[in-house]
Amino acid sequence: MELYRGMGRFHRTLLEARKVFARMLSSRGDALVDITDPARSLCKLIISCQKAAALEHELDHSGIRVTPDVAERVLERLDNAGMLAYRFFEWARRQKRGGCAHTVRSYHTVVSSLAKIRQYQLMWDVVAVMRREGVVNVETFGIIMRKYARSQKVDEAVYTFNVMEKYGVVPNLAAFNSLLGALCKSKNVREAQEIFDKMNSQFSPDAKTYSILLEGWGRAPNLPKMREVYSEMIDAGCEPDIVTYGIMVDSLCKTGRVEEAVRVVQDMTSRGCQPTTFIYSVLVHTYGVEMRIEDAVATFLDMEKDGIVPDVVVYNALVTAFCKAKKFQNAFRVLNDMEGHGISPNSRTWNIILNHLISLERDDEAYRVFRRMIKYCQPDSDTYTMMIKMFCENDKVEMALKVWKYMRLKQFLPSMHTFSVLINGLCDKGEVSQACVLLEDMIEKGIRPPGSTFGKLRQLLLKEGRKDVLDFLVKKMNILIQEPLFD
Repeated sequence: MELYRGMGRFHRTLLEARKVFARMLSSRGDALVDITDPARSLCKLIISCQKAAALEHELDHSGIRVTPDVAERVLERLDNAGMLAYRFFEWARRQKRGGCAHTVRSYHTVVSSLAKIRQYQLMWDVVAVMRREGVVNVETFGIIMRKYARSQKVDEAVYTFNVMEKYGVVPNLAAFNSLLGALCKSKNVREAQEIFDKMNSQFSPDAKTYSILLEGWGRAPNLPKMREVYSEMIDAGCEPDIVTYGIMVDSLCKTGRVEEAVRVVQDMTSRGCQPTTFIYSVLVHTYGVEMRIEDAVATFLDMEKDGIVPDVVVYNALVTAFCKAKKFQNAFRVLNDMEGHGISPNSRTWNIILNHLISLERDDEAYRVFRRMIKYCQPDSDTYTMMIKMFCENDKVEMALKVWKYMRLKQFLPSMHTFSVLINGLCDKGEVSQACVLLEDMIEKGIRPPGSTFGKLRQLLLKEGRKDVLDFLVKKMNILIQEPLFD
């Protein structure tokens, strides 16, 4: 805390805030080596480390031997904290006795994590290491293309496709499909179509290629163009498969053409192509959104009559339908039915119920559902974010902190959104010192705060005359946001 010396009242308040959060974070004493689960012990150590500069020292003295499998599991759990994941990744590679030979999956996890926080230079550094190790492949570039496209960096996504050969990977149809898919999923279907029109002669488009474009135009939405691509697909001799039909049904339902979607299902059935649970889930969900609860239930029952065993996705669609109609008792009956059929409700199932209860301002019920949920299922990032936001917006920051404490005890690494809702809540409550502690913790874990969150805290610090604290946080932020585009 040397950087905070001389700050008078802030220094004392911050120390108190640190003590509060120290009880919430896993202490070093809790990070004892669990020989039955070294990955869990490492995650606990990494998450509880307060300063990034001290992380390597902590890892060196952990006494834990890192195998490729252990490293893979640690990196997966650090997926939301790119810089923490990268530091552990590099430390493991530099271990004595040759270091840890990371699996391809570990490499891909780090590439994805770094791209998520826009540390593109480090991301390409990892790809360069993969090239030297001879493990870079088409999937590597598919991940990068998707991440760039998701950040609306279309030129960079195309660059990634074009630079593959530089890394010893020959672009093939799978890579071409990955590029088109990345662009379409990020609502850049026009660019995807242009690239397809220019480059499809270099490859032999298959049903997946056309299905990607169909989905893109369906999401636009541009049904005439979707039908045009479908006709082109037939003319090219590509028979529609179950994925193609699923995309058509989904696109029609999303544009309110559920009756036309039903005709597509009838047509595919007549061609001997049995609808999947995904297709049924789309129909059930659409009926639910349109408040046609009887049709939603009838479709679900029809699926069972046809001998198709429902999965968690269809059940979730039915839960959504009942919640939309405010029939929560029916939604809970669906949960019981799921368990009776050996299907465990997942975090998405519970989140659907929580989201609808919160939207109706039935907060006490939502909290009871949350407490019930944690007995059966591990909450995910959306769960924690919803609950913390709910309490903060209702001026119950102490309850938000209670949820935060539970999350940290479960060693769940907060996402950017989870951090942000609590920091915003603390700012609104006037708990500036605690908000500073959280923001510093967020930055230390390599997670970039949104401009709105940082701006809110900045205004409060300036209002309270704490420019020295603001300068310190800005300095840490500037280190984090450096993001050169290419190597």
